[in-house]
Amino acid sequence: MASVPFDQLDGHIWMNGEFVRWADAKLHVLTHGLHYASSVFEGERAYGGEIFKLTEHTERLIESGRILGFEIPYTVEEINQACRDLLVKQGFTDAYVRPIAWRGSESLGVSAQNNRINVAIAIWQWPSYFDPATKMKGIRLDIAEYCRPDPRTAPSRAKAAGLYMICTLSKHAAEAKGYADALMLDWRGQIAEATGANIFFVKDGKLHTPTPDCFLDGITRRTVIGLARDLGIEVIERAIMPEEMAGFEEAFLCGTAAEVTPISEIAQYRFTPGALSKKLIDAYEAEVQPKQAQAAE
Repeated sequence: MASVPFDQLDGHIWMNGEFVRWADAKLHVLTHGLHYASSVFEGERAYGGEIFKLTEHTERLIESGRILGFEIPYTVEEINQACRDLLVKQGFTDAYVRPIAWRGSESLGVSAQNNRINVAIAIWQWPSYFDPATKMKGIRLDIAEYCRPDPRTAPSRAKAAGLYMICTLSKHAAEAKGYADALMLDWRGQIAEATGANIFFVKDGKLHTPTPDCFLDGITRRTVIGLARDLGIEVIERAIMPEEMAGFEEAFLCGTAAEVTPISEIAQYRFTPGALSKKLIDAYEAEVQPKQAQAAE
């Protein structure tokens, strides 16, 4: 799949209420979402034919649109059903799901309040976000040049496409130096997140994670916190400064794409993927599997 350009994949995409051939799912070059980033999206995974936390993702998509000042013209139930129907139409049971909504091309300027709000859903097979061969060894991260902005300067509670521009820049810069990803600090110099995943640290059997006050409180993040507490692991959400990483024993990322991925290195700081990370990897893998399939076993 990696060798085939995304615009040349096979199958169908759900677009504005109907299925269109993958190659025909196009938009005009003067689309507002392309020029002014008036676009919101979700990243979801299907396991065993079911999309994990589908409703939570759809609700966040609609809320992200509201934060950006537009109303997505479909209900949660309609988008959920379109995702499920497309998964079946694509013939996949384990796959990545990408809903997206954007302002169209009816006018082009900073103000485009009357532009159509378009919605599309694409589903494709996407394996582990990080190399499976190195995942259990722990991945290496650099520290990004760019910082997560003050929430007074950007709609940080929306999963908005424009907020990922500095993530792309940061990940590219890290990869150019041989790292898998980059850790982003916030405008105060506190640890925030990686370019597309939340971060956790382990010290003395407890989990420490940054308070999501200027970055997305990820659905996977909340899932991991719940699983940890179910396992009797204390979770501490707080401001974390970079120099504190010298005292942490383990670290891992979590997100829909990353799932739960241990970290071995962040710049000069070293971590050893251990028992607590492994517990949460196993717990997350069990959690995402369809419950009725488990009950039948």
